[in-house]
Amino acid sequence: MFLGLRTIIYPAHDLVASKAWFTQLLGADPYFDEAFYVGFDVAGYELGLDPNGDQATGPVTYWGVADADVALAELLAAGATPRGGVQDVGAGIRAATVLEPVAGAVLGIIENPHFQLPQTPAGPGPGR
Repeated sequence: MFLGLRTIIYPAHDLVASKAWFTQLLGADPYFDEAFYVGFDVAGYELGLDPNGDQATGPVTYWGVADADVALAELLAAGATPRGGVQDVGAGIRAATVLEPVAGAVLGIIENPHFQLPQTPAGPGPGR
């Protein structure tokens, strides 16, 4: 079902300060910068900042799926609890979150037709 990690979204109640901190840390400006969401491209993966994110929940990780509706149905059939249905978040990207049944952790799924696996440089190094 899962195609691999795609996105992590951090709650950012002070969006301006969070954006400034991540911009400095990453050495790059966000590629998407609006009052409702800031997105950075980190080696082909999404690091998002959500001013409406729940600090108590913490960051939410989204796993890539081919079809969000099918994946959500499979998760629910496996015992997950829905947190809301599949939402179109723009540009053909669709996402949903559930609570997994064992520890109640938030698990996100995302259908993103624009995602391409990042190229990994050849040679030795971290993660290779």
